[in-house]
Amino acid sequence: MTDILADRTRRIDASGIRKVFALAATMKDPVNFSIGQPDFDVPDPLKRQAMAAIEQGFNSYSQTVGDAALRQRIAGLIESQFGWKDPATLVTSGVSGGLFLAFMALVNPGDEVIILDPYFVIYKQVVNLLGGRCVFVDSYPDFRLPVEGIRRRITDKTKLIVINSPCNPSGAVYSADELKALAQVAAEKGIVVLSDESYDSFCYDGPCPSIGSYHPRTLVLKGFSKAYAMTGWRLGYVASDPCLRPVVEAMTMMQQYTFVCAPTPFQKAAVAALDFDIRGYVEAYRAKRDLLYEGLRDRFELARPQGAFYAFVKAPSGTGTEFVQKAIAHNVLIIPGGVFSERDTHFRISFATSGAKIEQGIQILRGL
Repeated sequence: MTDILADRTRRIDASGIRKVFALAATMKDPVNFSIGQPDFDVPDPLKRQAMAAIEQGFNSYSQTVGDAALRQRIAGLIESQFGWKDPATLVTSGVSGGLFLAFMALVNPGDEVIILDPYFVIYKQVVNLLGGRCVFVDSYPDFRLPVEGIRRRITDKTKLIVINSPCNPSGAVYSADELKALAQVAAEKGIVVLSDESYDSFCYDGPCPSIGSYHPRTLVLKGFSKAYAMTGWRLGYVASDPCLRPVVEAMTMMQQYTFVCAPTPFQKAAVAALDFDIRGYVEAYRAKRDLLYEGLRDRFELARPQGAFYAFVKAPSGTGTEFVQKAIAHNVLIIPGGVFSERDTHFRISFATSGAKIEQGIQILRGL
């Protein structure tokens, strides 16, 4: 039956993360370090906002571009952060939906897209789906922003540079100096930067700078899923300086024929989310980060995560996949690093779980 499928389906692979999620459902009380979502629930005040919106009848389509009140708040935040006057904005069906639309709007067959390795899984798959060419730039072993490596890989076919800070899977947060240096390279070459800032609420050692502060030709993608545990609500947004307004308008047009709009009642609740204080959650995750890092650093090679809720750890021997198989046999679920990389040397841990589970997992992993 595969002969009836479009050729493009052969350019992508099933998510290795989803395979581990499916495996988790068959195991009895595993130490689950695989889940890429918060272990707390949507805060009650925000649930009440969503329920009120449903009860008040906000259950129809919103405008494709998004709820007016939410977009107004987003525009104000973006102008305050970046100084962009009258920024272009679009509310998307999750950051993943925004990423899909961005690549659709920008990447032609044969275009080159620079992606830092390791990377979030969707980048490679969607670029391949569209017939683009992924140009991977290695950031091992410390996962810092490899500005000179990016400069060397730019060609006349380079269409886009993709960065993700805080990074999934490494937890790296790029410094202002690193981002300024990349902004200079991108400006010299006239290249658009796509900045995936899904985890920008989870920064543990200082502020989370954005390349949008230094490079107007930046498409910024942010979301509500991680900060407010709204992963199932599917809410994100895209913002740009007016110089990239045609890109956001093209994304909006394509959203009209794909996702149609983000979920309307949840957009109403998102307005309240922008005023909700999550510092307590961030402090709790900083403690989880410290617990995991201190428990593993003398046994494993790993860079200290500065943001998000992941650690990208080098397997002590063999491949990352082999170590993951061993861990799963001992009831610990982790993700093989090859899901996020052109290498198979590491594995990803999500510390979005309880302190007790982190301690249990540390002891098991140290004994493997």
